[in-house]
Amino acid sequence: MTEARIEHLKELMSRHKIDTIALNPGSTLTYLTGLEFHLMERPTVMLYQKGHKPFMIMPGLESAKLTGSSLKMHSVPFGDDPSTWQEAFRAAFKHMNLEGARIGLETTRMRFMEMNYLQTAAPTARFVPADQIFGDLRVVKDENEIKDMRRAVDIAQQALREVLPKIKPGVTETEIAGELTIAMLRAGSDPELPFSPIVASGPNSANPHAAPTGRKLEPGDLLVIDWGARVNGYCSDLTRTFAIGNLDPELELIYNTVLLANTAGRAAGKPGLAAGEVDCAAREVIDQAGFGEFFTHRTGHGLGMEAHETPYIFTGNSEKLEPGMTYTVEPGIYLPNKGGVRIEDDVLITPDGAISLSDYPRELTIL
Repeated sequence: MTEARIEHLKELMSRHKIDTIALNPGSTLTYLTGLEFHLMERPTVMLYQKGHKPFMIMPGLESAKLTGSSLKMHSVPFGDDPSTWQEAFRAAFKHMNLEGARIGLETTRMRFMEMNYLQTAAPTARFVPADQIFGDLRVVKDENEIKDMRRAVDIAQQALREVLPKIKPGVTETEIAGELTIAMLRAGSDPELPFSPIVASGPNSANPHAAPTGRKLEPGDLLVIDWGARVNGYCSDLTRTFAIGNLDPELELIYNTVLLANTAGRAAGKPGLAAGEVDCAAREVIDQAGFGEFFTHRTGHGLGMEAHETPYIFTGNSEKLEPGMTYTVEPGIYLPNKGGVRIEDDVLITPDGAISLSDYPRELTIL
């Protein structure tokens, strides 16, 4: 599998006229090598030049990890003294002969520290964004990747079912988030979740990316729960909104509107369709109901080894959907100081259209 991914990378590099890539720890490095590294105070960079074994510039204490990859790599280890780190970069570049090379970077990952070491070691090289390459590399999932994502969805849904009976007036947002995290780990999620659960109640639910607080649930609240699990590095990302007792009629109206928008967005996807058209399908429902100004974000985003990746589901995105692409559909309406609703599902494009990987009930549930 690793070799096939490297071959795909070589094709993309040739298409974009990139000689070499430089990767920080992150999903793309793991995708290519099968190895997990983390950003820390010491630099770690993989350099890959077409037709050659990659070079891993890394702390010596991490060297044992290389035995866990089927990909053969050169190792350039260094010790704890920062004054020696630049020489490790110079040594790697000397072996690779990168005078005047175009070196592609993952701009959302590359830090100033590593960038400085790279530029100092190769002053004649041109460092250019290569995010399109890395997006295209990972955007279509194979059967094993989809299997892991299905399992991540199942774990997340199982965890919420376990926690739901504990949700009642007087319980705090942070307590719910903690219970949900423990339940996902107990159900089999990787220890590193895709993100910390969002649990937002009452007026807090009008903030799409609210962090859980000590606020206690009250009758009449909307409760937004946005959560996800991870399996073998692959993510799920779901949202459901609940009612704590009976709702104000306007809050019930926005719930039903978002439900219709979610249904339209999930149904819209198919091979060859521009990703932006999925956004249009969901957004039209909310616009026609008169709540367009309160739908303040895109309809969704790609999903895989990262909770947010390509394809991004926003109006105007012409990227064509293909079988094997996975993304979220998560329309929302957020009424300031009153409450918000979001319903999010994970969607897979198949040759015949779009199917939902998630099936947790979407109809309004009163707790």
